[in-house]
Amino acid sequence: MTRQPAFRTSPTNPAIGEIQTEPARQGDMPYAPAIRVESPGDLLFVSGATPSPLYHRHPHELHEHDHPNSIEAQATRVFDTLTGILRHQGLAWTDVVRVTKYLTDMRDQDGLNAVMGRYMGDWKPTSTTICVNALSTPGARVEVDLIAVYPKG
Repeated sequence: MTRQPAFRTSPTNPAIGEIQTEPARQGDMPYAPAIRVESPGDLLFVSGATPSPLYHRHPHELHEHDHPNSIEAQATRVFDTLTGILRHQGLAWTDVVRVTKYLTDMRDQDGLNAVMGRYMGDWKPTSTTICVNALSTPGARVEVDLIAVYPKG
């Protein structure tokens, strides 16, 4: 059996291909079932970002971790942090191949996905959502980590 062509390739990185086994249904999904990286370039592994500032003291000083209550506001902080890291490295959201989302309440998944969609547009990396009891600071409801691929050259 030969491998099928990618459903679409990243506009910023032709080595990344989105795989959709049922292309007509891709609009129903907030993620890709699979991502193929051909002759990979360097990889960027990004640690989990929460609504807390990227740089904060350890051990934690709680005054640095004043989170808004809504999942949308918390997710916006998370994706702003991740965007800053990607831009620092000359990458875009379309270079991201893997996202792991951690929620303290699975009912927040739709709000999180709506915010993620504003950052990623129609690019859909692979994704897993995990429900956890708690995150690193009181009041944090979401954490997201990711893997991105640098374009060749």
